[in-house]
Amino acid sequence: MYVEHFFVKGLAHSSYLLGGEETCAIVDPQRDIEVYLHAAEEMGMKITHILETHLHADFVSGHLDLADATGATIYAPKSARCRFEHRAVAEGDTFRIENMRIRVLETPGHTPEHVSYVVTDRGRGKEPAAVFCGDTLFVGDVGRPDLFPGKARELAHKLYDSLHDKLMALPDFCDVYPSHGAGSLCGRAMGAKRWTTIGYERRYNPVLQISDREEFIRSLTTNMPAAPDHFSRCSAINGRGPARVHSLPGILLMNPTRFARAARKKNTVVLDIRGYDAFGGQHVPGAFNIDISGNFSTFAGWVLPPDQDILLVGGSDVEAYEAGVLLRRVGLDRVVGYLDGGMFEWSRAGLPAGHVPQISVRELHQLMKGRREFTLVDVRSAGEYEALHIEGAVNIPAPDLRTRHGSLKKSRPIAVICSTGHRSSLSASLLKRAGFANVCNVAGGMMGYSAAGYSAQCPMCVAPHVPAIL
Repeated sequence: MYVEHFFVKGLAHSSYLLGGEETCAIVDPQRDIEVYLHAAEEMGMKITHILETHLHADFVSGHLDLADATGATIYAPKSARCRFEHRAVAEGDTFRIENMRIRVLETPGHTPEHVSYVVTDRGRGKEPAAVFCGDTLFVGDVGRPDLFPGKARELAHKLYDSLHDKLMALPDFCDVYPSHGAGSLCGRAMGAKRWTTIGYERRYNPVLQISDREEFIRSLTTNMPAAPDHFSRCSAINGRGPARVHSLPGILLMNPTRFARAARKKNTVVLDIRGYDAFGGQHVPGAFNIDISGNFSTFAGWVLPPDQDILLVGGSDVEAYEAGVLLRRVGLDRVVGYLDGGMFEWSRAGLPAGHVPQISVRELHQLMKGRREFTLVDVRSAGEYEALHIEGAVNIPAPDLRTRHGSLKKSRPIAVICSTGHRSSLSASLLKRAGFANVCNVAGGMMGYSAAGYSAQCPMCVAPHVPAIL
């Protein structure tokens, strides 16, 4: 039995190659499947099985593309009623990959149709060696049950049973391979380790220490982090079967004139993927700004309209290609064009540009000490804001500005701050799109503000492995 781990940063998504000597399975694959094809080829294995634990909410799966490329059989929960060719599995079903026996456990709770795959390596023993548990059990956490409106309590009840009656019945030495790690919003506070054991989680997972069912349900149905918009879309996409990546249109290089003409069309948005300093200097008026070096996929899935064409502005053709991959991971398939030559060529063509002034944390501190009237908007999550904030700052998490900007006065200057500058630049672009003219971005954010000595250090800003989206 051989296990190889693959990790997608930003989405904090884990997938796995489970191999024997000549054949292997891929568990919960990402949409860009080349990594699995290369890994299997390097190991001299043929991909024969594709195992889906559930209909993922935070990313679009690569099961159909991988099946097309390899001829492998897709295994998916029977209760998911998937609308593509697959083998439907339910409680107690078993199948083999060479000398490994895989048994299916139904483990609903994070989603209604969730299953886990328990692996026994019969060449070494008769007891389970590993479990691929999807989003039921994490390192130091469990899957959130609140993603389905009106079903949170019901799913939390089922999750309690899935954990205590099924997964905790496995041997302590059984390895646990979850589908997400620290940084994912599929849980509340995952640990930074990429895998664990049943025994370790039984002893140290704080959620599993809650033995009272009602307290467990209450804990997982209150004060949960916000769920991005694409969480409500990706499950359905995965259930009916995503569009094959090879069938999607390519990204066209557009000169400034053609790009400007395309940007004026209905059902079209411009996405600037550069850093906040470049975006602030000049950008296509009305553009969203999501820095490709930040948590790009999550915020793109959160704020971009999924039913509109997307035009990209970046620093290179390579960045445009990468952005297309990252957008497809969250089901944003309508990337149609890229500004050839970037903003340099846009300016040479004499086209209008927007601007967002960047102010340093020292300039912000002087503004806070002065008498000038302005509004400081802290666009971090509520948890980050509560941990530490600048007195007088208004807390509106970045994605919420799409609907809550009406509480701000357009007549007053606005400074936007987050932990570093990424989310605040996105927020500035949202405010500019909403008609706010006098908006500036605080470069360096709360990390810079505390580094300059103006406040204590924000514990959530500096923690290397937290579910906060920096």
